[in-house]
Amino acid sequence: MLIPFLRTLILYLCIVLAVRLMGKRQVGQLQPYELVLALMVAEIAAAPLENVATPMLHGLVPILGLLVLHGLCTALSLKSLKLRRILNGVPGVVIREGVIDSRQMQRMAYTVTDLLEELRGQGYEDVSRIHTAILETNGRLSVFPKASFAPITANDLKLPLQQARTPLLLISDGIIQYRHLQESGHDPAWLMQQLSRVRIHST
Repeated sequence: MLIPFLRTLILYLCIVLAVRLMGKRQVGQLQPYELVLALMVAEIAAAPLENVATPMLHGLVPILGLLVLHGLCTALSLKSLKLRRILNGVPGVVIREGVIDSRQMQRMAYTVTDLLEELRGQGYEDVSRIHTAILETNGRLSVFPKASFAPITANDLKLPLQQARTPLLLISDGIIQYRHLQESGHDPAWLMQQLSRVRIHST
């Protein structure tokens, strides 16, 4: 039982490393070639887990090879716009100046049902309120409403507002984050004073 556990642990850590090196947190943020990489890594890692007789290197070496290939593709796509378009594709305007572009949607295999579902998810139940909608290369829909339906901002109302400071986590799981506390311009004594005001006397 110990050997299968160790093999699983090693492959798990390797896959976590692979995902971290990809630099994305959600599947919905993956570009097409990155999604293919994630699927291939999962498939390759399954072989040594299903059969203990399969050497670990048969799983680790291909995964490391895929990571090198991913790094190479990423580096080249940053330097070549043409290669970037081949690997990632290009965004498509599916609603242009309030009109649905049916040809563009056909080219991208994007149905009206998909469009309406995504619009409802973003709080737009009526297509007539949309000025422009762009289907991004990662499958997300960027929506820009018409000016008359755009949310009102403080700038529109000419309200003088101060820029909010970046929020800092001062206590995480009961542990004081001293670096964040220092960045906020306060000390532990100030923090304990704030906690005592809300009747918290221990972290």
